[in-house]
This record gives sequence, C-alpha cells and structure tokens, in this order.
Amino acid sequence: MSDPIVALLMLGLFLFIILLGFPVAFTLMAMGIGFGYYAYFDPDRMWRAYDRAIAKSDPDQWERIRLWIEGLFNNNVFDLFVNQTYSVMDNDVLTAVPLFLFMGYIVERANIVARLFQTLNIAARRIPGSMAVAALITCTLFATATGIVGAVVTLMGLLAFPAMLKARYDTSLAAGVICAGGTLGILIPPSIMLIVYAAASGVSIVKLYAGALFPGLLLAGLYVAYVVVRSLLQPQLAPKPTKEEVGGISTGQIIVQLLTSFFPLAFLILAVLGAILFGLATPSEAAAVGALGGLALTFAYRAFTWQRLRESVYLTVRTTAMVCWLFVGSWTFSSVFSYLGGEQVINEFVTGLDISPIMFLIMAQIIIFILGWPLEWSEIIIIFVPIFLPLLPHFGIDPLFFGILVALNLQTSFLTPPMAMSAYYLKGIAPPHVKLAEIFRGNYPFLAMVVLAMIILYQFPQIAFWLPEQVYGH
Repeated sequence: MSDPIVALLMLGLFLFIILLGFPVAFTLMAMGIGFGYYAYFDPDRMWRAYDRAIAKSDPDQWERIRLWIEGLFNNNVFDLFVNQTYSVMDNDVLTAVPLFLFMGYIVERANIVARLFQTLNIAARRIPGSMAVAALITCTLFATATGIVGAVVTLMGLLAFPAMLKARYDTSLAAGVICAGGTLGILIPPSIMLIVYAAASGVSIVKLYAGALFPGLLLAGLYVAYVVVRSLLQPQLAPKPTKEEVGGISTGQIIVQLLTSFFPLAFLILAVLGAILFGLATPSEAAAVGALGGLALTFAYRAFTWQRLRESVYLTVRTTAMVCWLFVGSWTFSSVFSYLGGEQVINEFVTGLDISPIMFLIMAQIIIFILGWPLEWSEIIIIFVPIFLPLLPHFGIDPLFFGILVALNLQTSFLTPPMAMSAYYLKGIAPPHVKLAEIFRGNYPFLAMVVLAMIILYQFPQIAFWLPEQVYGH
C-alpha cells in the first residue's frame, strides 16, 4: 500500500471514529502519532542508540529490555508531537482566546443581557415581530461580546424564548430566532472561530475581524428583515404586544433603560473592537481590556460574586484547553497526512478537474456544508479547511475572503441536523412540550438567509474587503 493511500485511509478512519462519538482532540493525537509512527519509521535510528549503549557496557537482562523499549520510542513522530505542542502554546494569536472567553462568560453572568433584552423589547414594540426582533438584536450585541455559541443560545433561550412563547409566538419561529441569532457569535468579531482560522491559515486576525464585521451585520440584518416580513404576512405567528405586556413604560423610562443597559455594553464592545481594528492594541491586549471591562460591569451592576467569578474562570480554562489540544492534535495529524502525500493527492485531483474559481468555491462550500452535519466548526476549521488553503492561490482566491465565506457557511453547522448543536442547546432548556422537530423546522428559513448572504457576499465582495482596505490599505 502506497503512502498516499495510507494518508487517505487515515482521513477516512478519522471520520469513522469521530462518528462513533470519540473525543476529537484525543482521536487526532492518537491517529497522528499512530500513523506518524508508520510514516517516520526508521529502523536504523530506532536501534542506533540501543547498539551504542550495548557497546559501551554490558547491561543485564532488565537493562537490555529498558533500552529496547527506549529504542521503540526513538521515532521522529514523538519529536513532531512535542514541537507541535510547544508551537501551539507559544502562538501569540491564541493568547486572545482565553481573554475573550473570560470576557464573554463574565458578561453573561452580570445580568446585562437580561436588561438589554427587556429594554429592546419595549423600544421595538411598534415593529412587527417586535419581541423576535429584540431577541435578534440582543443576540447580535451579545455575539460581539462573546464568541461562545452555546452561551448565547442558552442564555437567550432562558430569557427570550419563554417570553415569546408566553406572548403567543409560533414555537418554530421563536426557536429559529434563538438558534440563528445565537450562532452569530462565530462570525461577528471578536469571534473565537476567526481566531482559530487565523492561526490555521496565517491570515491576519486584525484584517479578518475587519472583513467579517459587515458580513456579520448583513446576516443579522437579513434575519431581522425575514422576521419583520413574515410577521407582516402572517401576523398570527408573532402577535403584537398588548398594553399590559408593554407595561405602560414611558419614552423617558425607555431612554433611561437604554442608557443603563445598552450603552455600557456597546461602549465596551466598541472600545475592544476599535482598539483592534485601528491598531491601538493587539487582539490579546484588547481582549485583556475587554476582560477587565466585563469584570468592571459586573461590579457596576452589583452582580459580582466569587461564585460567578469561579464559574467564569473554570469555563474559560476548560474551553481554552479544548481549543489548544484540538490544535495540537490537528497540526500533528495534518503534518503526518501531508508527509504521507495525502494533501498532494487532493491538490492534484482538484487542479486536474480544470474548474473555474466559482466552481471551486461552490464545491468547497458544499463540502464544508455537508461536513457541518456530523462535525462541529472547530473540527472543520482545524482539520479540513487547511486542505483547501493550498489550493486558493491556484484559483486566485483571497484567503481572507475564503475565511469569511467559511464563517458564514459554518452558521449552518449549528442549524442543520443531525449535529445542529444550537438546536440541542435550546432543547435542553426549553419547556418539555417543545419538540426537537419544531426547533429544526424553525431553523430552515434562517438557513436560506445564510445561503442568500453568501450569494450577496460573492456578488459584492467589497462588503468584506472595504473596511480592511480603508483601514489597512490593499
């Protein structure tokens, strides 16, 4: 069996094992080391140290066994694994991950989002589907404070979903709003997914953030437009609030609530993103400011407790460890895969198809869309996107543009069964009578909005390129 065939077998076996439910990071590391042992197998190196040790002394039987075992581990794959681990932990881009995570978790626990949703719900009361619109706007703002999809969906599922059901909203529409709005966190900066893509592709994270801002707002705008139009066409799906539900709050009270709930969070977000986009601070430095700002907001809203701080730190450490070990495993896996010739086989196959750049983009996005059914975004970004990256120069595609298209596309991985993690997050905290099928049904129209956003972005790429060009030049 030739090395390229072994590489393809390695990739297929990985997909099969993941579908069985094994942990991704440890599966990557185990397969990378296992196949890497075969790839880098060198009998001369393996026994060279053993022979030298035997020549210098006359070891007893147990010492010979120890030297023999030591010789078995004298393989380049172990050097590769150690070097990859050090490279990941020394990566400056990934330093921003725990800081942004902490910012998101601490803001989530400061009750700021609850205040924000209540205020926006009242402020938007005259708009068709006002409560759903308020939920989407809240999700968009919360997404800019945290790139954690599970946190946004869970929190908004506890705040907005019961409120919409109580207001007689259609269950599927309400569920679709929460699931779709909650996934915006992997697209809108400071997205953790974009940090991971930047580390995997070598694209500047600062330019990625600038490029993703308007596409993220475009998608959020399409979601809001869809809700408003459907509420106009089918008002029974999203009834207008009654006077009792609005509570008779005056305009002055709404302005005060906006000042106390919307603007502190908005100021923190603008300060963090502005510092990154205009080069006033590195992503890690801005993330540190954001983490301190989030902590300050918890004190300002009198929401700080040691329990909340401990929970935020624990969740930050756990998620950061997952991301880092995924990188260690994926870089080990991809290094062995490339060494065996798997990447070259795929490159030669795709370039041999003689397809146009648009057909390559469509093919790549369809593959990523299908991979989103059984896999999560982290696995797709770290393992499969790097397979496409070497092909981008051949088709004249900017890796920044490709990354933003992928980020848009990966919204679908949270919305489409059988994985559809946002649907499962919502089902886990929804009332018992809400069926998973209803949640899936509510997601489908928002999937159409994602596809529409990708088409618009392809037709008008300046949506992604304009801000990076204005700030950083061509």
